[in-house]
Amino acid sequence: MQESENATAPAPFSIDDSPIARELADLTSRRRALDAVSLDFEGTTRVITVSNQKGGVGKTTTTVNIAAALATLGARVLVIDLDPQGNASTALGVPHTADIPSVYDVLIDEFPLADIIQTSPESPNLLCAPSTIHLAGAEIELVSQVAREHRLRTALEEYLATSTERLDYVLIDCPPSLGLLTINAFTAAGELMIPIQCEYYALEGLSQLLGSIRMIQKHLNPALHLSTIVLTMYDGRTRLAQQVAEEVRQHFPSEVLKTVIPRTVRVSEAPSFGQTVIAYDPQSVGAVSYREAAVELVQRQRTKTNEEGI
Repeated sequence: MQESENATAPAPFSIDDSPIARELADLTSRRRALDAVSLDFEGTTRVITVSNQKGGVGKTTTTVNIAAALATLGARVLVIDLDPQGNASTALGVPHTADIPSVYDVLIDEFPLADIIQTSPESPNLLCAPSTIHLAGAEIELVSQVAREHRLRTALEEYLATSTERLDYVLIDCPPSLGLLTINAFTAAGELMIPIQCEYYALEGLSQLLGSIRMIQKHLNPALHLSTIVLTMYDGRTRLAQQVAEEVRQHFPSEVLKTVIPRTVRVSEAPSFGQTVIAYDPQSVGAVSYREAAVELVQRQRTKTNEEGI
């Protein structure tokens, strides 16, 4: 009788078996793996436009956090804020009041890019070309300008050719529309990164964006190609998020990063302190996810380069 009671008795509860403990253990192992990563940055500057015609998908958040993560890995990164809202400038802790020289002056008055670039207080490797409210009127003013679609490209090429310190990455944050500002970004870049929110409507916006990209490739920039898709605001508890992720991976198996960016409070809080989540809470799951995405971005390009060289 005693034996049967012992056989049916429940196993003693251990805190180590709880979901929270497993999650913390997983996060700790991911941090250790990132600490062991060592990357050297050589070769040409990668110019990446971060765009999605749909707003609220984590476009600016992805731009600044991947830029900050790349800077912590040792890369020199320039963020060009082409969104009149100036959220990327805010997140990087860079002043962007109306009297500050900005991207507007580069596009309209042909200022050299070097005259407006500021260094983010987060890292000497992290630079920013800020946006100001004047950029809101640039869409209209650009219409009458000569070579209106190539203004940013011309300024960036001149900067890269004359700068004494080379850049490893240029990330361009676009407004959520396909106006002349976004077209300037597409024309200046060689690669396109698309953040996709793991919700149904995000897929509809993606098809529209890809149609726009084909037009740009045909008429303005044949070198532009979709290199990276980042799944953002992922909530693994919902079936919808899993279905969207699966569907995007089926259509773009080689472009979607394995790393997904979860929906977290820390990522949302960081901009209100004028910081990226990498600086605000570097141990948080959001910061770890963006650091993993940055490492994957670098390693995938290196693998691709090696395969092409064989």
